[in-house]
Amino acid sequence: MDLTLKIWRQKNAEDKGGIVDYKVTEISDHMSFLEMMDVLNEQLINTGEEPVAFDHDCREGICGSCSLHINGEPHGPDSGTTTCQLHMRRFNDGDEIYIEPFRAKAFPVIKDLIVDRTSFDRIQHAGAYISVNTSGNTQDANSIPIPKADADMAFDAATCIGCGACVASCKNASAMLFVSAKISQFALLPQGKVEAAERAKNMVTQMDLEGFGNCTNTGACEVECPKGISLENIARMNREYLSASLTTAE
Repeated sequence: MDLTLKIWRQKNAEDKGGIVDYKVTEISDHMSFLEMMDVLNEQLINTGEEPVAFDHDCREGICGSCSLHINGEPHGPDSGTTTCQLHMRRFNDGDEIYIEPFRAKAFPVIKDLIVDRTSFDRIQHAGAYISVNTSGNTQDANSIPIPKADADMAFDAATCIGCGACVASCKNASAMLFVSAKISQFALLPQGKVEAAERAKNMVTQMDLEGFGNCTNTGACEVECPKGISLENIARMNREYLSASLTTAE
């Protein structure tokens, strides 16, 4: 199929940036979206132009790197799908496809389609961990009984890949779905309850410091999340944060 790609090009964080049109031809419908981008970049390199910068890594829907805004939707038109899992059969011959970076104050553009998502790393560093006793008396984690329902919910929360689609889909650029998933995966397990109060307070505080907005209650984040992270996690995070605020000193 032949396509017109309308791609956001931006040299660096200071550059104003803008949409540039490119034509690609003979694209197979068996290609992934990123393979189609590879074809474009090979074409640009062969003609002496600078290739389009975009994030990618595992190309298996696991790493969360491939953060593209495609025709107005994070990761494109398919639900439960990352950009690397999106195939060109989803498009038609002659289509125009708009490809832009994720937009958020806390995700500044580095170049073209690549944004700086280290704000997510700083939020995780603020509390998304469990301290382990390594003195030689560590209890075997498998010896602690955990209700299956809790284990299942913790696992579901842990499937968040931190891609940022929740932020890109929210009109307030809220990161509450991401942060709540990282809080929930520990809050639901006995191993995570020791530091639960500090975790909730520190991660929410860091989220606010990074410039993310508040929850809009529209549910767009859940709809666009490629891993189906539930809004129930936001409710759990709010309960964890309220409990921590009432029971711990400033």
